[in-house]
Amino acid sequence: MIPPPSPSGQGGQGGGYGYPQPGATQAPPGPGGFPQQPQAPQGPATWTATIGPDREYFMAMMQRSGPEAAGLNLPAYSPEQQRRLTGNQLTIGRRRHSTGDTPDIDLSVPPEDPGVSHQHAVLVQQPDGSWAVVDQNSTNGTTVNGSDEPIQPFVPVPLQDGDRVHVGAWTTITIRRG
Repeated sequence: MIPPPSPSGQGGQGGGYGYPQPGATQAPPGPGGFPQQPQAPQGPATWTATIGPDREYFMAMMQRSGPEAAGLNLPAYSPEQQRRLTGNQLTIGRRRHSTGDTPDIDLSVPPEDPGVSHQHAVLVQQPDGSWAVVDQNSTNGTTVNGSDEPIQPFVPVPLQDGDRVHVGAWTTITIRRG
């Protein structure tokens, strides 16, 4: 195949379409030997939360709980909720009917998790775009990734892609980046 003419009107390899100019720098070759195109800058990462019952967490809670938990049963059916994390913070808890206060992630929808406080925890966006969880001094605490020990109230705990935040008797919130 004959190369197309260069803008100067001369054919050959000296600065035509797709050929480097003398002294010009060029991107390293990509697949097939062709120069790689610069990538467009990526926007901030999107984060999502998947909220639902967690049998393994529920069984661990039952083993650690006292006799007051004997009447609790894992719901037979509770569809997972998917929520995009937006804004600077999202509250986690149960709607307070007396005042009408509703958290961003409302766990009072049937089947209501009785172990979740009205103001249980907050997901807080960090300066780098990632998220942290902060327990709001909830009655039953907040744990991360199946830990036996609850996190300290009012202390942000950074979250990574795939981390699981456990609240109440059976609710797990899985944080995903992507």
